[in-house]
Amino acid sequence: MPTNNAAHPCFSAEAKHTNSRMHVPVAPKCNVQCHYCNRAYDCVSESRPGVTSTVLEPWQAERYADEIIAADPSTTVVGIAGPGDALANADATLETMRLVHAAHPDVALCVATNGLALPAHADALADAGVSHVTVTVNAVDPEIGKWLYAWIRDGKNVFRGRAAAELLWARQRDGIARLVARGVAVKINTIVVPGINDQHTGAIAETCKQLGATIHNCMALVPVAGSEFSDVPEPSEAEMTAARAAAAAHLPQMEHCARCRADAVGRIGAPMGPAQFTILERHASAARPGRDRVAVASQEGMFVNQHLGEATELLIFAQNESGDFVQVGVRQAPEAGTGAARWHDLGDLLEDCRALLVGGIGPSPTEILRASGLRVFETEGLVEDLVPKAFAGGEIRKLAKAFRCGDGCGGNAKGCA
Repeated sequence: MPTNNAAHPCFSAEAKHTNSRMHVPVAPKCNVQCHYCNRAYDCVSESRPGVTSTVLEPWQAERYADEIIAADPSTTVVGIAGPGDALANADATLETMRLVHAAHPDVALCVATNGLALPAHADALADAGVSHVTVTVNAVDPEIGKWLYAWIRDGKNVFRGRAAAELLWARQRDGIARLVARGVAVKINTIVVPGINDQHTGAIAETCKQLGATIHNCMALVPVAGSEFSDVPEPSEAEMTAARAAAAAHLPQMEHCARCRADAVGRIGAPMGPAQFTILERHASAARPGRDRVAVASQEGMFVNQHLGEATELLIFAQNESGDFVQVGVRQAPEAGTGAARWHDLGDLLEDCRALLVGGIGPSPTEILRASGLRVFETEGLVEDLVPKAFAGGEIRKLAKAFRCGDGCGGNAKGCA
């Protein structure tokens, strides 16, 4: 499909006023933990990356797109922007794009990614009909990039510090070049963090232009509760003006970004209405879930009462044909002593589980397991009472962090629940 930037509201300021876009939230896992990101909260009043009310399977997303496009013919773009990273969930992302492209060949397909897995999937994206890709490039100098990421995971390997930043930029550079060679339009997003990369935007824009990117979006940091940068102040208007001016010397700037949710629908800047949330939830609940199990850390099998760090095995529960939850297996937990790799391995082990119930858990495994797509509940009580609630995503007492903010929330990204 030839690229048509004029019809894409994220690539064209004029299209913002006439064209709608929709994000289908099919990508829960992430392979990079940025210091400014925390996807634990879901508030209907909040508009920022990483937030969604639900996660869809690819075929759910295609049906959802059918309904939204029929209701709003001005929808010219279907995109995937998380809530994790699109290419950390490459199978789901590519299947979704193929399904939507087959059903709506005139609608542009768009993907947002951190770029770590981009070289491996650039050709597949183009083959699936993807015409626009946004790559978040926060640094082209590893000495700057090393301050922005807690870790990156490449397969079974976990990298930190300068090594993480070097690998990430190498993959981004290669991936952008591959996309451009296939005729895919590339936009660069940069999260501007005061004192770290706010003086670096010109170098980012210049380097990415040389690779073939056509537009740049400097996005102000949103301090989010629970993230490493929660206490870093949002850049001032003057700081953002300076950052954009430095970048504008090399690439046109997108200045109308609304920092959209992973399930955003409609015109940029327009909030999702109750009806749109209802449609999304209906499509999420009407179909078979991809994750149909719940994992439990228990000392004797009756109570949720074991700290995850002490668990050598996890009990696996699923719903039977009668609607009851029964134990269907036991899985050996990865061995201790491997650091963060242990929790990444556990995330892979529980890839068919939608929730994990534990009596205790530390912040590092919580962060890593949530990034893998698991809902983590720190609680105590009867297994038979808690498993159905965890399966349904309901409220559970003694949660380490709430997953849904109250309806009265003002949407300030502070974890108001």
